[in-house]
Amino acid sequence: MTPIVQQILVYALLPALGLSLGGLIAVYFRLSIKLQSAVLHFAAGVIFSVVAVEILPEVVHLHHPVLTALGFGAGILLMLLIRQWTEAKEHQSKKKDTGGKWPITFLIVIGIDVFVDGLLLGVGFAAGAKQGKLLAFALGIESLSLGLATATSLVKNKLTRGRISSLIVGFAALFLLSTGLGASLLQNVSEQVLDMVLSVGLAALLFLVTDELLTEAHIAEEPAWLTATFYAGFLFFLLLGMVM
Repeated sequence: MTPIVQQILVYALLPALGLSLGGLIAVYFRLSIKLQSAVLHFAAGVIFSVVAVEILPEVVHLHHPVLTALGFGAGILLMLLIRQWTEAKEHQSKKKDTGGKWPITFLIVIGIDVFVDGLLLGVGFAAGAKQGKLLAFALGIESLSLGLATATSLVKNKLTRGRISSLIVGFAALFLLSTGLGASLLQNVSEQVLDMVLSVGLAALLFLVTDELLTEAHIAEEPAWLTATFYAGFLFFLLLGMVM
């Protein structure tokens, strides 16, 4: 492992710790239904802002429309196939009491989100140490809200604290692994490969926001301030990127 990769992994600890901290807070402190919904809305807004501020401009800059279409289409197709497969499995085991249902689709999409974030951080340092450090801080904020949202959703599915804690720590480890891969491999790949990777990640993150987080976030009686937390999350990351 080169000294540069080691330095990048040190900064990657910030998002990894944010993810773990957010998850453990949601596991060991009971959140009200409205607060759970607010966390999910805010996280959805932050991730949507990451797409708009970080990923989409990079994909447009690479300017490979055919590859972008192929990567985005492949990403959406993959997400839909995963959802169809997991929903079939859930339907088969509907009458079984397993002591807490595993939301497999949600977990896979969260894993892809974490993996893509790590790749982005690893690649971000290729643009310069300053840009990479700023991105690490921004992803730390996103990871904190994502950890809260992930654990909140798993608590709603009645998984045990031990299982949820293990999953959160596993996601943090996955982030460190993907950051290492991004730092050591993707910095030297061609623009075409990078475009495909980012396009697949773009599709996965949009799927996470629209089909998972916002679906989980909606409650029967949703006041205006609760809906506004989505836009607060979007604006927060947008302004963070501007001032940094």
